Amino acid sequence: MARLKERYEREIRPQWMAEKKLTSPLAVPRLEKITVSMGVGKATENKNRVEAALKDLTIVAGQKAQVRRARKSVANFKLRAGEPIGCRVTLRGDRMWEFLDRLISIVIPRVRDFRGLSRKAFDHAGNYNLGLTEQTLFPEIKIDQVEFQQGMNIAIGIRAKSPGDSFALLEKFGMPFRK
Repeated sequence: MARLKERYEREIRPQWMAEKKLTSPLAVPRLEKITVSMGVGKATENKNRVEAALKDLTIVAGQKAQVRRARKSVANFKLRAGEPIGCRVTLRGDRMWEFLDRLISIVIPRVRDFRGLSRKAFDHAGNYNLGLTEQTLFPEIKIDQVEFQQGMNIAIGIRAKSPGDSFALLEKFGMPFRK
């Protein structure tokens, strides 16, 4: 079982239920999914960029990534409908827990000049979004095999009553927020 999942089930959930005087474990905030995406803006110039991003994202997530295609044609960007412009992967279950554990304990501390994650990146539903500037922060990516430096967006889907509850849950997991 994933380390964070075990901690959530043994420590965080019972503690939350006791603090808030809840009777149902389903009332406790919980992780639903993590979506990792890479938008490849220069894919119109070089088709290999999408394939390289797809390969790297598949390695990072441990699950095959999907190619995302443009919905509309935009002449200013030299973009046609149906062209590949990025990739994404949605993680659930044990892969989600393992990815979050690696993100918190390995990847975020490797960010240069890191001063903490923003507390304001929660949406109205309580989901948290963050961006990384390069994929080489993940230890699975071999730096000498990287063709293009590529950033990624990570959306952590949380089922909670409010963004405040989502923040408290991520803080209990050890997410390093700014003070």
